[in-house]
Amino acid sequence: MNKVNVERIAAFSHADAGGNPAGVLIADSLPTVEDMRRIAAEVGFSETAFAAPEGESWRVRYFSPESEVPFCGHATIALGAALALKEGDGVFGLTLNNANITVEGTNKAGALTAALQSPPTRSEKASAALLSEVMDLFGYSTDDLHKDIPPALIHGGADHFVLALNSRQALADMKYDLGEGQALMRRHGLVTILLVFPESPQLFHTRNPFASGGVYEDPATGAATAAFAGYLRDIGWPHSGAIEVIQGEDMGMLSRLHAEFSSEPGSSIRVSGQARIMAAE
Repeated sequence: MNKVNVERIAAFSHADAGGNPAGVLIADSLPTVEDMRRIAAEVGFSETAFAAPEGESWRVRYFSPESEVPFCGHATIALGAALALKEGDGVFGLTLNNANITVEGTNKAGALTAALQSPPTRSEKASAALLSEVMDLFGYSTDDLHKDIPPALIHGGADHFVLALNSRQALADMKYDLGEGQALMRRHGLVTILLVFPESPQLFHTRNPFASGGVYEDPATGAATAAFAGYLRDIGWPHSGAIEVIQGEDMGMLSRLHAEFSSEPGSSIRVSGQARIMAAE
């Protein structure tokens, strides 16, 4: 395959820093699966988005260095920024493997922002056996758990496990074995595990191990944020229609995500943030 131009864009950045780096390749047609896997591994970021025009929308697939995932929020935000640079401001329809969504991209004098509309959300109670495995992986006890946000399986385009903690310190202390985490996530079909501490009803600190894709931790995760927002709606959390998420702080890559949602069960979540072009290698 000829040399390709992969853009490198950090999604959900804050004050021209931080964010989660994603690769973005916009082409006339999608590369082969083998080439997409190779390119994603060469880029080395947690996710690379591949997009090609398909009718009036864009066909999109997402690859980590080790696997394909059905939906990636931060790479979608990066793609929205790239499309705004290429096509001008607009709302772009995206055809994913299992869903049709949109991303809105804007470029105001070089200040890039994007907002995605997630696939539908759903959640279900976590089994005692799976909870025990997750707790053992991170070394948490029941004393570390937040009493008002039960552990659960959550979905907003991809499957995640959410574990809410009752202190910021417990979140900061997160550690686990990457190999064991990868085996657990792949065994149960989880893309990530989302660890959460609520500072207030509308402000959350999160960390997001992505061992299923061979990544110890992501600094900003739009798909998990969308799934989590849908879960808060499901349990009747006093969200007032929007939440703010701070992620990546413990990695030295502060990221900010904003999620807005209606009261309609299962409906799409709007996740937005800033984006910044990264320096070429």
